[in-house]
Amino acid sequence: MSDVATIQQLVEKQKALKQEIAKVIVGQDEVINQIVLSIFAGGHALLIGVPGLAKTLMVNTISKALGLDFKRIQFTPDLMPSDILGSEILDENRQFKFIKGPVFSNIILADEINRTPPKTQAALLEAMQERAVTVAGHNYKLDLPYFVLATQNPIEQEGTYPLPEAQLDRFMFAIKLEYPSFEEEVNVVKATTTDFKPEVNSLFTATEIIDFQNVIRKIPVPDNVIEYAVILVSKTRPDNPLTNDFVKTYIDWGAGPRASQNLILAAKTQAALKGKFSPDIEDVQAVATGILRHRIVKNYKADAEGISDEEIIKKLF
Repeated sequence: MSDVATIQQLVEKQKALKQEIAKVIVGQDEVINQIVLSIFAGGHALLIGVPGLAKTLMVNTISKALGLDFKRIQFTPDLMPSDILGSEILDENRQFKFIKGPVFSNIILADEINRTPPKTQAALLEAMQERAVTVAGHNYKLDLPYFVLATQNPIEQEGTYPLPEAQLDRFMFAIKLEYPSFEEEVNVVKATTTDFKPEVNSLFTATEIIDFQNVIRKIPVPDNVIEYAVILVSKTRPDNPLTNDFVKTYIDWGAGPRASQNLILAAKTQAALKGKFSPDIEDVQAVATGILRHRIVKNYKADAEGISDEEIIKKLF
């Protein structure tokens, strides 16, 4: 199949995917769009939202519709790296045998990732970056495609360990989950208080998803679009001559080169999902908020004046 035909097939299958997800999840279109973008771009996503907004159900439904294995890890203060990665045990023949942990799956939901200490948070770093884990000196490859969706609760800060910038940077998207509208909440209550359980069909295979990811990487990008993405990221850095006074006033640290890479990868995916064969500046702008939100470090002045990440990012355009 040609690359053009593969992209056309992706467009059709993506529409069917959203219809399957809509059987279970009411609304949250933008959140679902960004999660789907992350998966086909080969990235990871951080989901920020209060409890009860169906984060687990959403990921479970998406994994079923994609035909992928799904595991949920509840992060707690006493969770150890071996609880995630797995450990070696002595079998009945007195030989060491590796028992795989829950990280060995296609889609991982790392629930409340900021509730566990840095040592355990770091156990996910190698898996996210290298798609492999090292235990007792042995390297184990993870099955592809591999996608980590981490959640964190923005309102309960007691007993939490904020993710360090190095780990935040590993997430392609930071996605804010908002409360549903009145009509959506009415529909949620109607759908979830009966004995009807919708059946979600698997539409993809793991091999198909990998093929789609490979084709997206081949999509050509005009130089002016790449330059636009790099300039946009440069403007988040207070010491850069391109940076405006607003950003200099409210930001301590800006985004690094990984943000530029992710902007282009996400823009390629955004274009492919729309049936386009090359991204433009509008595609970069469409994905910029989710990619830059967690990569800029606001100062105390911004917090004191209630300046949001979204306001700062809008000033970059």
